[in-house]
Amino acid sequence: MKITEEMVDYVSTLSRLKLPQEEKTRMTGELERILEYMDVLNALDTSEVEPMSHVFPVKNVLRPDVVEPSADRAELLRNAPVPDQEAFLVPKTVE
Repeated sequence: MKITEEMVDYVSTLSRLKLPQEEKTRMTGELERILEYMDVLNALDTSEVEPMSHVFPVKNVLRPDVVEPSADRAELLRNAPVPDQEAFLVPKTVE
């Protein structure tokens, strides 16, 4: 695929870059080489290769779920400035 300077302008706009003219010329060649390499990779037979989501094996490191008793509600509310039977009561802050 032939990369034009208009394509480079479009990509630089998407990436919010302002490239000077000499950079656009250099980038045109680099993008062409990248696409040529992608053509080489596309020519490979990958029918026997299993798809993967990561390059390295990833294992789940979460701890097991353990049910534990909660703190006593009455004990928690004992130090509340304005006690209620179910929650902390706080002054209204938004009108």
